[in-house]
Amino acid sequence: MAMGRRLLSQSGALFVARLSGAGITFVAQVAIVRLWGAGTLGQYLLIIAVVNIVGVILPLGFQTVGSYFAAEYRAEGQGTLLRRFLFRTYGHVALMAALLLVVGPALLGGLGPSAQVLATHWLPAWAMTVAVGISYCNVALLVGLKRPFAGYFAEALFRPLLIVSAVLVATLAAAPGLRLDAMLWMLALGFGLVVLLQSGLVVASVRAIPATAAPRPGESRRWWRFALPWVVIALATDFFFDIDLVVLSGYLDHADLAVFGVAARVFSLVSFGVAAVYAVTLPEMFEREAEADRAGFMTQLGDANLVASAVSLALLAAVVAAAPLLPLVFGAEFSAGIWPLAVLCLSLLVRSAFGPAALVLSMHDKPYASLPAIGLGLGALLGLNWLLVPAHGLLGAALAALLAQSLWSAAMWLTARRLAGVDVSVLPRLRALVGQERLAHRD
Repeated sequence: MAMGRRLLSQSGALFVARLSGAGITFVAQVAIVRLWGAGTLGQYLLIIAVVNIVGVILPLGFQTVGSYFAAEYRAEGQGTLLRRFLFRTYGHVALMAALLLVVGPALLGGLGPSAQVLATHWLPAWAMTVAVGISYCNVALLVGLKRPFAGYFAEALFRPLLIVSAVLVATLAAAPGLRLDAMLWMLALGFGLVVLLQSGLVVASVRAIPATAAPRPGESRRWWRFALPWVVIALATDFFFDIDLVVLSGYLDHADLAVFGVAARVFSLVSFGVAAVYAVTLPEMFEREAEADRAGFMTQLGDANLVASAVSLALLAAVVAAAPLLPLVFGAEFSAGIWPLAVLCLSLLVRSAFGPAALVLSMHDKPYASLPAIGLGLGALLGLNWLLVPAHGLLGAALAALLAQSLWSAAMWLTARRLAGVDVSVLPRLRALVGQERLAHRD
């Protein structure tokens, strides 16, 4: 299990960085609740949710497959193709950002209760969205170029430091009614500066790969074939709770939305511990696939799933033990988030056990096969929220999220098994370990 030890070591370093950043972010959120009120925190979390959702759309899916193609082109020495992919990715963000600036205000009406909050803070929210969209591209490319620390550290540490600084400055320098807007403007400017520095690192890393001859024909069509379905996949997986928060804004007031938002952010932090495992091993998995090394790929996948599941169990236990601290830190009204948080974290174990089915389907040139399972999960989320939230409030929202994620994870696993012939769950690796243990005892 040398691979497992390496995954634990490197993903652990990423998780510690993310944990440190989350601690800083929670300080900022506690300050907002204590100084500005839980309702203001609810508005801020709603704006951030929309920024995240729209930010992942701006590159038109190219950031979601950036790790795959960057790893492939790096392994093959295809510097020219990598440069073209980079130019196309940044170009999409620029064009979509300009379009969003023009037509975005007219589209706010479709967001329901969220529209008024976003309309009040439209320009800083737009600037933050553009910066976040570029950051997603940079992180994906740096992971594929075997520089995951450079990609994730800006997200894990620099952004949280900017957030807490913005809260402090806005509290001291802005009038009470203008504090949220002032904070958002400072974040927009700070995020933009971080993204510029990060983009410089990406460009330097790409230039280190020698340029090659004319690119392969049809390569851009291959980019689109993978990127378009992965826009939906990324939204449904990485930004599930941002979507859920926007949906729940029609059922919960801003104070309850803040409670659920804090619980969702804790879950996002915990889930990063699992995402870091896959971030470390993705380049090697892509290389094994590109070299048609099926046995090596399955070993990489099995080790990653086993480590991810073990990490999920440990993090679930840690969250359950620490959840009662929420009301002590944020205030008595956040005691309602203890059980919802525990329920949310169960979904992380479910996702880890079923494995990265969408990734494997894309590797087998079947990226669109993931969409029915995702549609099933999102449809279930909408229906379960409608059914459970009015009667059970925050706990109903958490149960709806858990059931929806479990449903689509199972459907995705079944799809990968039928279409790709691969069991992407943790079970094959567990069976192999049990078999090795029995052989060892016989010897």
